[in-house]
This record gives sequence, structure tokens and C-alpha cells, in this order.
Amino acid sequence: MKKTISLEDFRDEFINYNRGDQFSYEGLEALYNLLEEMIPNYELDVIGLCCEFTEYKDLEEIKNNYNNIETEEDLYNATSVIKLNDGGYIIQNY
Repeated sequence: MKKTISLEDFRDEFINYNRGDQFSYEGLEALYNLLEEMIPNYELDVIGLCCEFTEYKDLEEIKNNYNNIETEEDLYNATSVIKLNDGGYIIQNY
């Protein structure tokens, strides 16, 4: 049996798994929209998403974690990226 969830339900699941601080409010919305668009029948796995994706406040923070990233172009060439309106990024870890 599958259940369709709203954006609010999605956010609540992260809180229920004690992962409410893993992504920003905007970041969770962006991740939800990505999953809705790319994998419409996605079965929610909060822990899996927390392992697979990381939110960064800016490119400098990413550069500190990945030696091969110097520019935004490098980032887009290396992995899947969601650019947030506040200047942050959610990237698929690699």
C-alpha cells in the first residue's frame, strides 16, 4: 500500500526521524519538488535522502569539502545540483 504525501507531510517525516535540521525549509521544498518531478512513485526514505544529498550554504562551503570543485561549472559537471534561491545548494553526494 502506498500513500501520497504533501510537502508538509514530507517535512514532518524529516522531523519524525530527528532529521529536521538536515535541510533548510527551502531545501526540503526543493528536494520534494525534485523527487516529484523525477521519480513520481518515489518511496520516501528519509535516512537514504540524508545520506545521498547534502545542503550547503554556498559554493565556498562545497569547495572546502570537495578538492575537485573550484567553480559552479565544476560542480554541475560533477554531480546533480539543486540551486536554492538563497544562494545555497543541495548536491548529490559523490
